[in-house]
Amino acid sequence: MTGYMIAGVALLLALAVVAYDRWHTARTIRQLDEMLTAAMNGSFSEQNFDESRLSALESRLARYLTASALSERNVREQKDQISTLISDISHQTKTPVANLQLYAQLLSEQPLTPQGKDCAAAISAQAEKLQTLIEALVKTSRLETGILALHPQPSEITRVVERAAAQYAPKAAERDIALTRGAHSGSAVFDPKWTEEAVCNLLDNAVKYTPAGGAVTVEVRNFELFSAIRVSDTGPGISEVEQAKIFGRFYRAPGAYQADGVGIGLYLTRQIAEKQGGYVKVESTPGKGSAFSLYIPRET
Repeated sequence: MTGYMIAGVALLLALAVVAYDRWHTARTIRQLDEMLTAAMNGSFSEQNFDESRLSALESRLARYLTASALSERNVREQKDQISTLISDISHQTKTPVANLQLYAQLLSEQPLTPQGKDCAAAISAQAEKLQTLIEALVKTSRLETGILALHPQPSEITRVVERAAAQYAPKAAERDIALTRGAHSGSAVFDPKWTEEAVCNLLDNAVKYTPAGGAVTVEVRNFELFSAIRVSDTGPGISEVEQAKIFGRFYRAPGAYQADGVGIGLYLTRQIAEKQGGYVKVESTPGKGSAFSLYIPRET
């Protein structure tokens, strides 16, 4: 056999090895792609039962998916149990809280000493606070578990801002705070009822923490992808460290314990924003005030 023939055979063998290697690689990639596709649509099952690496990978993926499904089911069951528990608590406490408020009102109408009147007012305030906490817990729980679903639809933002501002105008006037509406026209895709709830939470915080003689402004700013309902105030402001914490459930800033509230309003607002494809942003400078912006998408 001549040298040319040997070289030719070697070249053919090399080409065959390269072709086989490419075929084998493409086949493996295709099988991996099929495995991932099946895993994503929930139809994955083991196909190879040999000692190959692909078989070992399939076994590990099958175990992972089984564990993930079990974990997801457990989390879902726990959420359902929590939601049921909170609903039961809400139902069972509704009458006692209403009775507390009624008796506190009747007590305040009686001839009492100044100390007795203060006690009656404290009972009424605490009963109202308890009712607010229970209602907020029920709303949050039902949103998290999907029992109460948001239904975003193309709508005008104007009416939402006007209704929310009208609700807090008396409270602002009582505290000598100027509540003004800036430009508030615009349209977006949102659930009007729940978005109004979120704006009310922002206004409640702004009016609550702004001192007498201050100002609160609610306005709408329209961008290419989002419209932002912005509530700004001239309150004490929030430090940069606290800004990362204020959206947590039940979180109260160190300087906020003297103010009314249970620390769930901003958490609920964020939940509402996220459920309809939006988000909440805070800008604040200590000593100069804060601005909370509720971003909602302009298109689905």
